[in-house]
Amino acid sequence: MTNVSVTLSEVKNYINGEFERNEQNSMDVISPLDGSKISSIPLSTTQDVNKAVQSAKNAFPEWSGMTLKERVQIFFRYRSLLEQNMDELTKLVQIENGKTYGEAKAEVEKSMELCEFAVSMPQIVVNEVQEVSKGVECRIERKPLGVVASITPFNFPNMVPHWTLPNALVLGNTMVMKPSELVPLSTVRMAELLKDAGLPNGVFNIVNGGKEVVEAICDHPDIEAVSFVGSTKVAKIVYKRATSNLKRCVALGGAKNHLLVFPDANPEMTASNVIASMSGCAGQRCMAASVMVGVDNVQHIIDLMVEDAKAIIPGDNLGSVISAEAKVRIEGYIDEAEKNGAKILLDGRNTTVKGKEGGFYVGPTIIDHVTIGMSVAREEIFGPVISIIRAKDLDEAIKIENGSNYGNAAAVFTQSGRLAKQVMDRASAGMIGVNIGVPVPREPFSFGGWNESKFGVGDITGRSSIEFWTQNKKTTTKWNPEAQTNWMS
Repeated sequence: MTNVSVTLSEVKNYINGEFERNEQNSMDVISPLDGSKISSIPLSTTQDVNKAVQSAKNAFPEWSGMTLKERVQIFFRYRSLLEQNMDELTKLVQIENGKTYGEAKAEVEKSMELCEFAVSMPQIVVNEVQEVSKGVECRIERKPLGVVASITPFNFPNMVPHWTLPNALVLGNTMVMKPSELVPLSTVRMAELLKDAGLPNGVFNIVNGGKEVVEAICDHPDIEAVSFVGSTKVAKIVYKRATSNLKRCVALGGAKNHLLVFPDANPEMTASNVIASMSGCAGQRCMAASVMVGVDNVQHIIDLMVEDAKAIIPGDNLGSVISAEAKVRIEGYIDEAEKNGAKILLDGRNTTVKGKEGGFYVGPTIIDHVTIGMSVAREEIFGPVISIIRAKDLDEAIKIENGSNYGNAAAVFTQSGRLAKQVMDRASAGMIGVNIGVPVPREPFSFGGWNESKFGVGDITGRSSIEFWTQNKKTTTKWNPEAQTNWMS
């Protein structure tokens, strides 16, 4: 880890290119690493949202009037600034979210990749033109929607905002962003770097706060589209409220990802992949392994998993969970599973880290002999916990996976192409892995799940996002009066 200087100060809203302090109630921001206060945020009101939207609305004509290539140049510079400030941005993520340094750095690197896709838009978003009849030309152009909004979660303070911000802005929209009240610091620094890169005032705005801000965004008549990432419970509420106000909305919810492990799987690779998927980012990611379905006799792989997990040390190569409440909730799931007859192979409860006794840590936990009726088998835990369910064959394993309300990801570990293909075809999930524990698509492939893991049409990243952030304008022209006339002209 590099020694970097990180400034921690009071968080303010960012409107029309300026940080504004309001006199509303505030909320402390706590670092999960040690439980210390690192900042505070304003609990903004509907009036603050109105002001930010007006700023974005005022900026829209000039910003959307620029050519796509002109807008892209700003994000070329911004991507370079992310790289130049890598250590600082990494440290901010680590302080406010609790990730390890390596995980936080990987998050910022992914943000750079997302910007790289955005700056490729001039090669991707090409207008369609065709002479449809003699002397008659039809053209389709992609036009921005106007003011859009993005509501982002706590688990990826730097990366998830970049799922939406670069693409939406490069395509000509202006934006109001509401970051998670638990991790507002990274978004502040993003705003500063965007301004340094030359983004005009008002194109990007930040309103901090809680429920009132989210509701105001969903209700505001001048916001054309809303993206949301968070829990399924809130995703449903946001999707219903935004669409009832005639907005476009894509809302990503929770997950319960199943990893199907067969006896022929490579033992070492499988064990390490499953454990890395379960424990990476302290399990606080919607692509984390949550349930392992062991098909037939996979005890040899489970034994290796336990050994691999013992090398994961909280405070060293395992970060904290986000809050004291999260720690209590996660450990409650483990308590309940044990009470209901599951076997705890590795127990991460009651974990403390020396020198960081105020932090919120849960050690890696492996729970065996879980049944499908247990809450650890059905509900999103969002911690470094994996439940093992035993299945006698492929059909039973698929039935278990298909029985989940969620559908973000599923993976299969096997050396059999036949088995892998069946899982690829039959698993009810939007993202599938074969011998990969975290099957996140890389750009330009899009990110998005199925079932109750996503609400709305299309995905939030990649090519699919272009459809979400733009609308088609169709133009038909005729300049040649001498051209032959038929029913098409």
